[in-house]
Amino acid sequence: MDTAKVEEVVGDFVALRRRGVNMIGLCPFHNEKTPSFTVSPSKNLWKCFGCGKGGKPVHFIMEHEQLSYPDALRWLAKKYHIEIKEREMTDEEKREESIRESLFIINQFALQHFNETLHESEEGKAIGLNYFRHRGLRDETIKKFCLGYSLERRDSFAQKAVKAGYNPELIAKTGVCYSTDDGRLQDRFWGRVIFPVHTISGKIVAFGGRILQNNAKAAKYVNSPESEIYHKSDHLYGLYFSKQAIMQKDRCILVEGYLDVISMHQAGIQNVVASSGTSLTTGQIKLIHRFTDNVTLLYDGDKAGIKASIRGIDMLLEEGMNINVVLLPEGEDPDSYSQTHSTEEVEQYIERNKVDFIRFKTNLLLNEVGEDPIRRAELIGDVVKSIAVVPNEILRSEYIKKCSEMLNTSEQLLVKEVAKLRKQKAEEMQKKPTAVANADENDSNDTGTNGAPVINEFQQSIISSYSNPLHHKERAIIEFLLKNGSKILQVPEDKISNTPAFTETVASHLYYSFNDDGIELSHPLYKRMFAETGEHINDPNFVPENHFMAHPDAEISSLTAELCSEQHILGKENTEPSDERNEQAVMFEQTTRLAIAYKLSIVDDMLKNTMNRLKDPATASDPAALQEAMEDFKFLKETQGALNEVLKSYGFGNVAMNV
Repeated sequence: MDTAKVEEVVGDFVALRRRGVNMIGLCPFHNEKTPSFTVSPSKNLWKCFGCGKGGKPVHFIMEHEQLSYPDALRWLAKKYHIEIKEREMTDEEKREESIRESLFIINQFALQHFNETLHESEEGKAIGLNYFRHRGLRDETIKKFCLGYSLERRDSFAQKAVKAGYNPELIAKTGVCYSTDDGRLQDRFWGRVIFPVHTISGKIVAFGGRILQNNAKAAKYVNSPESEIYHKSDHLYGLYFSKQAIMQKDRCILVEGYLDVISMHQAGIQNVVASSGTSLTTGQIKLIHRFTDNVTLLYDGDKAGIKASIRGIDMLLEEGMNINVVLLPEGEDPDSYSQTHSTEEVEQYIERNKVDFIRFKTNLLLNEVGEDPIRRAELIGDVVKSIAVVPNEILRSEYIKKCSEMLNTSEQLLVKEVAKLRKQKAEEMQKKPTAVANADENDSNDTGTNGAPVINEFQQSIISSYSNPLHHKERAIIEFLLKNGSKILQVPEDKISNTPAFTETVASHLYYSFNDDGIELSHPLYKRMFAETGEHINDPNFVPENHFMAHPDAEISSLTAELCSEQHILGKENTEPSDERNEQAVMFEQTTRLAIAYKLSIVDDMLKNTMNRLKDPATASDPAALQEAMEDFKFLKETQGALNEVLKSYGFGNVAMNV
């Protein structure tokens, strides 16, 4: 961290020029024409005043290369030739890591073989290279995407790999070859042009092969099978080449095929990916979500393209994505359209013809149902199901309003139906067992290793919208804890209990404030971080930001980096304390306000639930239940008043419920 110089690290990716003591350049994270990206060598920090991102050199690498905190440190260590000593792996871990590395090495060897075959062999040039050029691909595009060719021989690569000393068993594990019943090693992709699949960091993880001969018995495309390093549901074709453009444009264009991606890139539209020959999966959507919230589905205008659009919409909505759909003219696909139109024409077509998912789905279904009232009711139900999976409440409201206008249906009716569907979903999720602890965060299967359904982030958000409406406040608590947890605050003297003034850390004050009242955070990730803070508050060297930034759990380290890079300016009266005592007093006020605001929110939520119980006819008809509800209401009102009295005793005044 001390060795990494921000101007050197950022300078590897951004053209910087000096302006006074600082340096400026065009931000790599959003599209801008006037530089708003500033690097401060003296402070070893970078900051973009356009998109708001900023931090230390390690944060730049995390953001630019989409790496976890530990992997970003390894990246910096490699750049500066610093040896990192990590814990010794177990024999089993060493064996697994060795196999994984071996598979990547064999895939890289296969890539070189297919490239050489395409460009240097007579068959490769006559068939493979000629095919790519016939499809309109320029030589620089062919090289950029590392396209290749596999000879019309069933064991060309197998023989070369074995002769080079590679283990036949590991060669078969990559999927580039397979073992026959009699033990012979044969090529999987013989007689096909090759499309390599890259990981997000650029390693070769798999291949796709397209047959060029008319053979009714052979599949048009063959893809690598699942392996120790390749799970097709967790990879997007072209993402390695597209990630920077997606961040800059803040939009991902999703297409179907390899050549769709390649031709769009060649046409100058680079924020494009494809789903690697599979139906869109949750794992792939989460990959996109790391770079943007906005997705445009660009598909053929035929029935197959329309169905593909419909299939992907609800899954994208569940993950909180903002969706537009663009259908190309009938008979066109992204490959053909981008080959025959300029970059500006393609971009203009997408901009003019994109529609949000409500308009797309409603218009599509309206054309099918006509005036049939029963089918029209089914249509409304279908659209409402899609709206119900949208996790963002404001967006749901906007979609309901638009749906009401388009279908000439009561908005209130749609609101009730959406609420009913979400409540049903929440109840279903609460009844189901949770996923296996410590499951792989990228696992996109529908069940855990014990067969138990995995509750994904969307499902968790549905439950939260009914039982835990406090997550945004908990996020603020965790952010405050990360940024200020090791700072000292001064608790003033309590004359009523004769408790003298004393000092403690912000982390300690927050933790005991909640722990003494039996309060736990509701969000699973925030709860884990807060509980782990409690385990370290007696450690004088504990700095929450450093501890969680280097956390082995990638979810925690990524969240920490995100929260710590967000800069919030305090009120003017709090920014320049005149002495140390005032700074500690200010910190006490901020910490206390935050804690009590959260407690008041909990009480407020419980009061609403109690009021609903009092209004329930079943409660009114049961004297015991009515008495219990009234006592609960009285207790909660007293608690609410007591919390505000605590604030008044410190001279803070009441805290608004929306703090």
